[in-house]
Amino acid sequence: MSTPRIVVTGIGATTPIGGTAPASWEALLSGASGARTLEHDWVEEYQLPVKFAAEALVRPEEVLERPVAKRLDPSSQFALIAAQEAWADAGAPDVESERLGVDFATGIGGVWTLLDAWDTLREKGPRRVLPMTVPMLMPNAAAGNLSLHFGARAFARTVASACASSTESIVSAVEHLRDGLADVVIAGGTESAIHPITVASFSSMQALSRRNDSPETASRPGNIDRDGFVMGEGAAALVLETEEHAKARGARIYAYVVGGGVTADSYHITANDPAGAGAARAVRLALEAADASPDDVTHINAHATSTPVGDPNEYVALHHVFGDRVQEIPVSATKASTGHLLGGTGALEAVFTILALRDRVAPPTINLTNPDPAVPFRLSGEPTPLGAGDQLAISNSFGFGGHNAVVAFATA
Repeated sequence: MSTPRIVVTGIGATTPIGGTAPASWEALLSGASGARTLEHDWVEEYQLPVKFAAEALVRPEEVLERPVAKRLDPSSQFALIAAQEAWADAGAPDVESERLGVDFATGIGGVWTLLDAWDTLREKGPRRVLPMTVPMLMPNAAAGNLSLHFGARAFARTVASACASSTESIVSAVEHLRDGLADVVIAGGTESAIHPITVASFSSMQALSRRNDSPETASRPGNIDRDGFVMGEGAAALVLETEEHAKARGARIYAYVVGGGVTADSYHITANDPAGAGAARAVRLALEAADASPDDVTHINAHATSTPVGDPNEYVALHHVFGDRVQEIPVSATKASTGHLLGGTGALEAVFTILALRDRVAPPTINLTNPDPAVPFRLSGEPTPLGAGDQLAISNSFGFGGHNAVVAFATA
């Protein structure tokens, strides 16, 4: 029995640069930045050293009905918005509930719900803590609520592998489809963790950029003067299904998901392995699953967070796989525009990779003013044509804990 081919039939996103996937893609191609000064009293109240982030451009309360939104942590709100868009974009597939699954990720989960409840407990006592607190804060809340909303009874699974989470969820979804556990899967990831405690913690780690005077230029992957990442929030979702199921219902196909690779560094709880062995192996696994060689890859969406150590380490890893050819492949570092959505970032970058293949253009990397010789990727501040013919692209995600996840897409 042949292995089923997996296709993408729907996409959705709510991001710092747009409230939908098309709006986010248009803004990305135009060179927009989602980073802005935070207009919250808690920035000054806690004297946070970083005063900006990339908050979602369209707030959930502008999209969801109040009775729905009030029972969801912001991370689940974003997930529902992105998934509803992807589902509609896929034509609302007619699929039996027992053949519809959810693979939806987060890196942190309901941090706002958790810490708001802690404040309520300290200030007003246990009787005032809401009974929905645990169902709202648990990391699987997004997956569970999507299962409820869409009637997905095949499974509702959650990956929590930091910044690799939603790429790993896409890889898992492909495996579940190929194993015959479902015909259609809603996959993706979400995050809403721009909170005083996370900003303070990442700042203490020296992980965040401190360009408070110029938020829009703070995320600068590949630049020699990069000083850290910019926190982002939002969600992205993909509707994945077997090619047979998609063609039987006459669905539009964006792209094929042809392979995925998941590995672990076992090196350090926050730093990635400077030798790049685990990341390189994840790329190779994705290409092997795609029955492809490194020479077939025509575009890379890099993890490229804009940290002093992470960017060159990714180059080292990719050089292991591609050799000097890695300097010829068009690379996009889209976190320069969107900031870093943590557990939601892989799904968003998967959406951008799919649209890059559809439109045959690698999106620009903004803020590329002083390239670092240690990161000699082929980055461009302008959209880069990918040309005619078959295209194969990979999207990389690497997370705290040593998690590496890579997914490969091919043109339809």
